[in-house]
Amino acid sequence: MSTERAGRYRRSAPAGHSGAVPVKEALRRLTGSLGITRKLGEYEVITSWEELVGEQIARVTKPERIERGILVVSVSSAPWRTELSMRRLEIIDHINNAVGRKVIKEIRFR
Repeated sequence: MSTERAGRYRRSAPAGHSGAVPVKEALRRLTGSLGITRKLGEYEVITSWEELVGEQIARVTKPERIERGILVVSVSSAPWRTELSMRRLEIIDHINNAVGRKVIKEIRFR
């Protein structure tokens, strides 16, 4: 295909605009249109667990699953389960802020 012919199929951007969209915004739009924004946020929480809660908590916990905004986390001991239960709201806020949206509504430590 010649350069001249290829040019006929390009959409032109409005005057003064390159038509470029930041990658983050393009991905946000794409995931929204596909209806997978929530699932991607949940996946990010599970796969980034250590970065989200820190090494010390990650050593004694394991995120199991997220169902309808409820994160289920197994904990290695009763004292840690008690400690984390008391810090539950702080942990939820930290996770949601780090992910950039409200992914977690509740945490259940088991």
